[in-house]
Amino acid sequence: MKLFKKVYWLIYPVLIVVFMMILDQVLQLKEIGIQTAIAVFLAFVLSPRVKTIRKQYGEEVQIKWLFFKRIINKKIE
Repeated sequence: MKLFKKVYWLIYPVLIVVFMMILDQVLQLKEIGIQTAIAVFLAFVLSPRVKTIRKQYGEEVQIKWLFFKRIINKKIE
């Protein structure tokens, strides 16, 4: 979990690249704009959601992802 807390922001661009490669092989679209739009939409839907929550002891970042059952908390320092 510590590694995920540090690099969760990398998931979105990695998902875009992965979906671009998959769509290139599966659909074989000639229009790069349509392929990019589909890949960005899929990456947005499957990427983690980040919310900043204010608590008594300070602010905290909550990371919620479709593939995790629980919410990950990270203190802002």
